[in-house]
Amino acid sequence: MAVYFRNRIDENNAFARIELALSSNQGIDGYCSVRSDSKVNTFSWPRDMSVETFKSQIVDSLRTVWEDAPYWSIYERSDHQNDLTTSEITTAAIQLSASYPGAAVVSLSLLGREHSTHDLELVLLCFRQEAERRNFQARFEGKFVST
Repeated sequence: MAVYFRNRIDENNAFARIELALSSNQGIDGYCSVRSDSKVNTFSWPRDMSVETFKSQIVDSLRTVWEDAPYWSIYERSDHQNDLTTSEITTAAIQLSASYPGAAVVSLSLLGREHSTHDLELVLLCFRQEAERRNFQARFEGKFVST
């Protein structure tokens, strides 16, 4: 399978998009997975959970990742560009970032229950050092990468 890391967005844009999706009052299903070294933290948004509670879980998870790996490259997945699934991109990101000690991969999906107008799917690659992030971008961004 070949993966193409494109559609990088900056952190401010990503956080604004997350906030917009969560505050849109649209019926949304949410899923977040944080993988680092041998740790995996996955949670979803059950229908009986409030927006504030789910948002708090996302914020806490991202804050924890930030404390260990503060240099992020965030990629947005898009159906409009015939991207692979978020799971496929995440799996490739995990494999490719394995050589960077302490790297974390976060996948976040906020999907509309009735329509996909405000869908948001992000894959965050988080590194301990700026040089590792730059190295990842130089090696894999904008190129088809076989995994």
